[in-house]
Amino acid sequence: MEQLKRVVNARNLLLLVSLYFLVELLIYFFTGAGGPLKLATRLVPVSLIVYILKAYKDNELYPRLSRRANQIIAAVYVIAALIPLVYLEREYTNLFLFRAGAYNTTDVIVGTILFLLVMEISRKAHTVLFIVNLVLIAYTLWGAYIPIDFFWHPGASLERIITSSTVELATGVYGKYPQMGLTLIAAFLLLASIGDGFGTQESLLKVVTGYAGRRKHHIPQTALISSLVVGMVSGSGAANTAVTGTVTIPLMKRYGIPAAFAGAVETAASMGGLIMPPLMAAAAFMMADFLGVTYWDVVVRGFSVGFIYYAVVAFAVYLIALRHIEPGDVQQPPVPFYDKLKTGVFLSCILLLVIFMGVMDLSPMRAALYAAAVLLALMIALELYYKYGIRHPDFAQHRLTGQLAKALESFADLASYIVILMMVLGIMIGLFTVTGFILRMGQLMLQLGEWHVAAIIAMAWLFGWLAGTGLPPTATYIIVAVIIVPPMTRFGINPWVAHFFAFLISVWGELTPPTSLTAAVASSISGASFMRTAYEALKICSPMFVMSFSFFVRQDLLTSPGWPQIYESLVVGVACLALTFTTFGQFSKQRWADVAGRGALLVLSLVAMFYPAQSIAALAAAVALVLLIKGVFNFRIIAPPAAQPVKPAV
Repeated sequence: MEQLKRVVNARNLLLLVSLYFLVELLIYFFTGAGGPLKLATRLVPVSLIVYILKAYKDNELYPRLSRRANQIIAAVYVIAALIPLVYLEREYTNLFLFRAGAYNTTDVIVGTILFLLVMEISRKAHTVLFIVNLVLIAYTLWGAYIPIDFFWHPGASLERIITSSTVELATGVYGKYPQMGLTLIAAFLLLASIGDGFGTQESLLKVVTGYAGRRKHHIPQTALISSLVVGMVSGSGAANTAVTGTVTIPLMKRYGIPAAFAGAVETAASMGGLIMPPLMAAAAFMMADFLGVTYWDVVVRGFSVGFIYYAVVAFAVYLIALRHIEPGDVQQPPVPFYDKLKTGVFLSCILLLVIFMGVMDLSPMRAALYAAAVLLALMIALELYYKYGIRHPDFAQHRLTGQLAKALESFADLASYIVILMMVLGIMIGLFTVTGFILRMGQLMLQLGEWHVAAIIAMAWLFGWLAGTGLPPTATYIIVAVIIVPPMTRFGINPWVAHFFAFLISVWGELTPPTSLTAAVASSISGASFMRTAYEALKICSPMFVMSFSFFVRQDLLTSPGWPQIYESLVVGVACLALTFTTFGQFSKQRWADVAGRGALLVLSLVAMFYPAQSIAALAAAVALVLLIKGVFNFRIIAPPAAQPVKPAV
């Protein structure tokens, strides 16, 4: 019995299911057999099983219940997920062709089982989305009893809600959002999971700290650089913070950065992972689908926005460091050569991914798959060389099978999380459609646009901000793109501008309380209050909030890749840097001179962003740049604090 338990346990079952998940994806990646819908009918239930087994293994399924009760519940949930998997494998053609819109009793029962399971898992994994869907279900059932004309609709039956969300296939848990999560997004997650399995994030942190941390003023920049690299392939601000923040936040505090600022710096740096390609919080894939363009078209524009964002955050971090850290050098321990190799390989494979898509014109899915294969091969070769070739003592305890198992489990965990999120969003968008809410909201937006274009922009921002305060960025972007963007484009706003505006709104919503998960993770590491950490992070990122509105004037930044895009990026970038200095910099210790200098810089930056004439905007940006350089030189003299002893590492 003990030997049986060592073989048949939650972790081994999770690895087995994860392996099946990966194999099915690889077959699809190379053959396309069955198409994305058929793939979804097979792997949507498997994603649920991965989540159930991982939650059970980590004692997070129902921690208040006994282990035995969790075993029974996990077994029931796994069986419940297998029922639609087996049923749709047998009835796929009948459901797709012959019984579409006229489902029998068995179809409804299977759909109900799947619907209830998805709702319960969403309650645990995405609580806010679960609550929103509960409200939408009630609204769908009893919309005829609402006295307000805007929200009134004739109502729909519970059977209609269940079938449209499950066995209808074209919508809900099997619709295009889960399909995209299983195809394009899952392929990109391979890079992050392989890096996690072989410890590239830890090596990256050592290399960045070893080189960028040799000057005290540069210590906070280690958070920026490491979060940039990790975020490019993870697409998650909270996960980014959890990986890099445990090292960078204590390091910043040790050299004098206050706890709230340290948490805010890591929050702002990690949030950039949602903006910087190639992953862009999975929104890039959705944007390409909405616009009917290639993924690379989105990435080319995303790089401009991402570079401006990180330039702003880097400048803000530099100004904060000047104010709180005294000048001086830091003696860093030597970085092992194998950590440099791991970091170089990881960065090279990210660059290789960009080359595959942008130069060799490979499809995003194939490009991500090939880049991940190169990364895996090089990591295995490096491990074998150091363990068996030169018998390095640091590799004596490494087990290749264990690293591969960790990478496999990490991939299944990341992919299943995304797929479950997309399933829940599929249900939500389906309910919005059934109730006719999207059409009514679009009509309202058009009426606002007839009054003034500023009204439709303000309404779009307000709607996106309210949604973003409770929903994750990908969910917010999809909702805004489905409900708000179409009337904006019908009113004449360029689709690129509308979609990137919606995208930055969704990222901004992730920064704002009360549900900024990234700030919550950073504050828990730093020991500062959540609200203070979120507030300081908002200050650091505030130029990006202003920049999102400049898209409507400086449209070449998004609509004209090439030299026009670079020109507008420089103008807007200088304006954003000037805004950053007005927030964190200081021209003079004399109050009147400081207010005058920062006031002039504020006016010039707003003119550069929003004045329609390009010549005037460029002139304002040039003057702002000169004034900014003068301000930085002044601040370098008046800002540094008196030397303080370095706090001992805790």
